[in-house]
Amino acid sequence: MKYINLVHFACFFLICYGEKDRFDNYRVYNIEVNDDAGLGEFQKLEESSSRIVFLNEPNIHQPFQILVPPDQLANITELFKRSAVKTEVQHENFQKLIDEEQPHDTAYGGHFGWDRYHDLDVIYAWLDEMLQKYSSVLKNHNYGKSVEGRALRAVKLSKKEGNPTIFIESTIHAREWVTVATATYFLNELLTSDDGEIRKLANNYDWVFVPVVNVDGFAYSHSNNRMWRKTRKPHSIIKFCVGSDPNRNFDFHHGDVGASTNPCAETYAGPSPFSEPETLALSEFIETFDNIKLYISFHSYSQLLLFPYGHSKEHTPNHKDLNQIGQKTKQAIAKRYGTQYKVGNIAEAIYLASGSTIDWVYATRNVSLTYTFEFRDKGRYGFLLPADQIIPNSLEVIDGLKAMVEEAEALQYL
Repeated sequence: MKYINLVHFACFFLICYGEKDRFDNYRVYNIEVNDDAGLGEFQKLEESSSRIVFLNEPNIHQPFQILVPPDQLANITELFKRSAVKTEVQHENFQKLIDEEQPHDTAYGGHFGWDRYHDLDVIYAWLDEMLQKYSSVLKNHNYGKSVEGRALRAVKLSKKEGNPTIFIESTIHAREWVTVATATYFLNELLTSDDGEIRKLANNYDWVFVPVVNVDGFAYSHSNNRMWRKTRKPHSIIKFCVGSDPNRNFDFHHGDVGASTNPCAETYAGPSPFSEPETLALSEFIETFDNIKLYISFHSYSQLLLFPYGHSKEHTPNHKDLNQIGQKTKQAIAKRYGTQYKVGNIAEAIYLASGSTIDWVYATRNVSLTYTFEFRDKGRYGFLLPADQIIPNSLEVIDGLKAMVEEAEALQYL
């Protein structure tokens, strides 16, 4: 286990037990590496006990971003010189982005809508309201408890027996707030929209939504640290290294590649598959369904549409169909606002990564269509996508989902 210095120790103490973290004068750098040597330098940094936060994982396929505290600027500048990488300062003061993420509306009274981001209590209260209002077609599932005792909740929309199931999992990474906002927006559309295409989707498929998988981490990202990613289960004698990456914790090539063994790392895979109550409960809930035809995981950011595999560049047996459906989805997403997504399997489109939900579902649950959406944007705002982009993001994603289902039907998957 790597040594953690006193500064790092203090940082984790504040994250775990102190006031809400601030990021005044933290810089965001956009980085491009062109060779394995440069990539290796940043992978070492990611695995170290540095206080530098990787906003996405270093790779040579596309730029990635890091968040650097003021006292680490000299060190990171030295690394830039040594690695001969292309860098750009994207933001001088990260706290300013956080302050501007939500609308400054003093009249806000706690109502639910899609003009702002909501915390878990407000989201669950809205679910309860929808369950009461649409009780004939919408059912609640409390499928487990988190480490901190929060309910793990899903809802199922079903208008007739025998429908194939489409499963949407959201907010497995705590800081990706736009994912639950988009999931709830789409659920609301399925329940209320007069659009013929959406009504067809609502009538002909059962829809299962898990709006927030990582409930403890999500709550913590609201109360303590806006950039929290992982779960909240301790895994180290260094008790301030909390949580694992739940999207590396599933039991398919767990820990093989693209996942860390360091409990302090953002991509820590956990000590064993399903070590997190949240991932174990989700897997057991998924196993209760025998007719899932399409499984979708909502993430942000980078504008990607990904499919298996992540652990290997080996192509799945239906790689051609997965790509064809993905390309149709990409085209539909771009029509409304011109937003461009990249389509491909995880390992080739971005990087090798094992233990993800979509790989596990594809490989162990006999679900031939599994996809990860990485929503807006490409790094300008990253995880702090302003709330006024929730509805535009949701609308273009729904356009994509319509096309995805249509093409999957054409290829006789549904």
